[in-house]
Amino acid sequence: MPDLDVSLFFPVFNDEATVRVVAEQGLLLLQGYATNFEIIIVDDGSPDRSGEIADELAREHPGIVRVVHHGENRGYGAALRTGVAASRYDWICMVDGDNEYAVADLRKMLDVRSFYRLIIAFRYKKLYSTQRIFISFVYNVVLRRLFRTPFRDVSTGIRAFHRSILEEIELSSDSPFIGAELAIKTMLRGYPVGEVGIQTFPRSFGRGSATSMRNIVLTIRDMLRVRKEIFSDSYHLPQGRMRDKGRGNG
Repeated sequence: MPDLDVSLFFPVFNDEATVRVVAEQGLLLLQGYATNFEIIIVDDGSPDRSGEIADELAREHPGIVRVVHHGENRGYGAALRTGVAASRYDWICMVDGDNEYAVADLRKMLDVRSFYRLIIAFRYKKLYSTQRIFISFVYNVVLRRLFRTPFRDVSTGIRAFHRSILEEIELSSDSPFIGAELAIKTMLRGYPVGEVGIQTFPRSFGRGSATSMRNIVLTIRDMLRVRKEIFSDSYHLPQGRMRDKGRGNG
């Protein structure tokens, strides 16, 4: 395969126990694998030592590890959009900062990059509570029906994509729905989307916030807003063509 330039970023919020672990996994993966690479840590206004530890890593690895700080917590989607904006290389990789995903799985995804412009993961083995597995199942069923997509597990916290798709799509979600928004809009533009099977790992500290009531409400809000956007009469029409609402399709 040709040279590979990678920007890997991950958001942190109350992840002081795993910031260094995830960053070091990223370094281990990319050293000797990518021609050029960088690791970006997005501190989403974390109240613990996550941002401080990220700054330590940047000092230890100058020119390789960078940190972007949010002055306040803006939400998972906003943190991912910050990471995307800060990325400089052609292939952009995202992974959650809580170490529930193995950073090494990004290699599986990047290894098939010649076939796809976006590679997402589906969790074929989930080490979660029954409640979280049920919520994930319902969420994916709803997304498949609302957006007419084939994806098995569209919002996992690990993915890789080529920068070129950002020329065609605009991400707007602040909630965890942003992963689904990326996949759905990429699919609608006709770019091939690959799915790679992975396992997940239980958190070794605290509790995840993805299924908190606040995030569920924000996700539903973004989901309905994006559905209204892409199923509107004005979304991504051919140049010079308008929908004639006064006539049927025959």
